[in-house]
Amino acid sequence: MAHVVIIGASTGGLPAAYDIKAELGGDHKVTVVSAGPDFQFVPSNPWVAVGWRNRADVSFPLAEPLRKKGIEFIAQPVTEIKPDDNRIVLKDGTALDYDYLVIATGPKLAFEEVEGLGPKGHTVSVCTLDHAEAAHAKWQEFVAEPGPVVVGAAAGASCFGPAYEFAMIMDTDLRRRRIRDKVPMTYVTSEPYIGHLGLGGVGDSKGLLEAEMRQRHIKWICNAKVTKVEAGKMFVTEHNDKGEAIKEHELPFKYSMILPAFKGVDAVAAVGEALCNPRGFVKVDPFQRNPKWNNIYSVGVCIAIPPVEATPVPTGTPKTGYMIESMVTATAKNIRHAINGEPPEKVATWNAFCLADMGDTGAAFIALPQIPPRNLTWAKQGRWVHWAKAAFEKYFIWNMKRGNTEPLYQKLALKIMGVGRLK
Repeated sequence: MAHVVIIGASTGGLPAAYDIKAELGGDHKVTVVSAGPDFQFVPSNPWVAVGWRNRADVSFPLAEPLRKKGIEFIAQPVTEIKPDDNRIVLKDGTALDYDYLVIATGPKLAFEEVEGLGPKGHTVSVCTLDHAEAAHAKWQEFVAEPGPVVVGAAAGASCFGPAYEFAMIMDTDLRRRRIRDKVPMTYVTSEPYIGHLGLGGVGDSKGLLEAEMRQRHIKWICNAKVTKVEAGKMFVTEHNDKGEAIKEHELPFKYSMILPAFKGVDAVAAVGEALCNPRGFVKVDPFQRNPKWNNIYSVGVCIAIPPVEATPVPTGTPKTGYMIESMVTATAKNIRHAINGEPPEKVATWNAFCLADMGDTGAAFIALPQIPPRNLTWAKQGRWVHWAKAAFEKYFIWNMKRGNTEPLYQKLALKIMGVGRLK
C-alpha cells in the first residue's frame, strides 16, 4: 500500500486529494495535512472585504467531506520536510512518513519586503479569509469617514486580478452608498501597463481595463514600486521602460489594499535549492515532479514558473484555477503510473482562464497557452461575467464539499466560449 501525503487543502490541495484518491482507489492511503481546519474559496475574498460575503458563504470544514471519501485529515502546519527520509514533521512534533508527497501549500505573503506593508503595517489584504475579514472591519470604519484610496500590487507580485477586482468592487460599493464622490482612487501596479496581468496582456486587456478605469475615475501609476508605507501615506517610485526611476510619488490614503509579492512557505523553502528556486517555489518537471526527488510533486501557486517576460519592475506569472486544475489532473495520473512502475505520461496544459469581477460588470480572459505566442486569445466584458463568477463560486464550493473530481474550471471555460473542447 502506497501512502500519498498532500500538504495544503485549498484550490490545489483539496482537488488533488479527491483526484488522487479516485485514481488510486481503496488499495492506497491518502492523507491531507492543512494548516487550518477549513477550506476557503480565495477568489471570493474581495467580496468579503466589502461585506458582500461572509466566512460561512465561502468556507467549510474539511474533515467530514474528506472522511466520506476515505481520505485522512490532519489540521496542523508542517514545520519540516525531510525528502531523503520521505518524512514530514508537524507542529506538534509528530513525524508522518510518505511514499509520495504533493506540495500544494500556496504562497507565503512577503509583506516584509516593503516597510509598512500589510495587515501588520498600514495596508489591508485580500489574500486570505482572515485578512479579508480584517479588511472589512476597516472598510466599515472607512465608509463612515471616507477619503483617498490606494489599491494595487507591489513589485514582484504575481497575482494581479484581485487588485483590479477590488478596485472595481470598492468603486461599485461606494457608488451604491452614494459616497464615491468623496473618494479619490489611485491604482498602483508593478505592471508595465494596465491589463498586463503578469501575462503580457490577453487580447485587448489593456484597452478594456483602461477604459473601465477611466469610466470609474480611477487614476493609475504603472511601472511602480512601492518603497515604503506610513500611516496614511504611501511612497511610490515610478520607472520608465528601461527600469530607471523617473518620478517619486507620495500618495495620501485613508484606506489601502496592496497585494504583496509571493514566496515559498518556510517549511518548503528551508529544504534548499534542490527542491526550490531562490524565492522558495518548488521546482517541477513537465510531469509536476521535483527533478531531484521524483516522489515529490507540486501543484498550484507554490510551484516555480518563470515570468512571461522581463518587465521594468519585476512581475511574476499568475497561476489561475484552470491551470492549477490541469496540474492536479497530471499529478494524480502520474502518481498512479509511478505506483504501477510505469513512466509518467500526463503533462499539465498551462492555460490561463480568469473571471474578473468588477462589482456590477466583469471581464473574462482566456489565454491558450498563457505564455505568448498563443493558439487562442479570448477576452469579453459584460454584466454576465459578474453573475457567472457569483454562480461559479457556489458551484465550486458545492462540488468541493462533495468530492467531485470533474475539471470545473475547464467546464466553465468551455461553456462561456460555447465550444466542445480546448487544446
